[in-house]
Amino acid sequence: MTARLAATIGALLGALGVILGAFGAHALRAHLEPHDLETFETAVRYQMYHAVALFGAAWLLSRNAPYAAPAAWAFVAGVAIFSGSLYLLVATGQRWLGAVTPLGGLAFIAGWLLLALAASKLPG
Repeated sequence: MTARLAATIGALLGALGVILGAFGAHALRAHLEPHDLETFETAVRYQMYHAVALFGAAWLLSRNAPYAAPAAWAFVAGVAIFSGSLYLLVATGQRWLGAVTPLGGLAFIAGWLLLALAASKLPG
């Protein structure tokens, strides 16, 4: 992954997070059970955290830090699996999707550890 791609994906995930957050707050609030709304908000929150994390990965990529590219991909995979499974769970009512969500959490953890490793390899 390049710095440009990481920053672009981060920005797009951020924009989508704002759109979904507003949709949840305004359109879904009247239609979802409180637990499902909380689940939806968790998906948005983690998507936003990792949209920002992609900018950290992009900065490290621009400095040619090793491990920054796999960190960025781990964040993208984490959003797709963690947030995506929660969005689908709320939209479909298929509770078994909750079993998939922790795999996205593992991708997030891997991304942060890889990001730390990338940062530790910077000079100075």
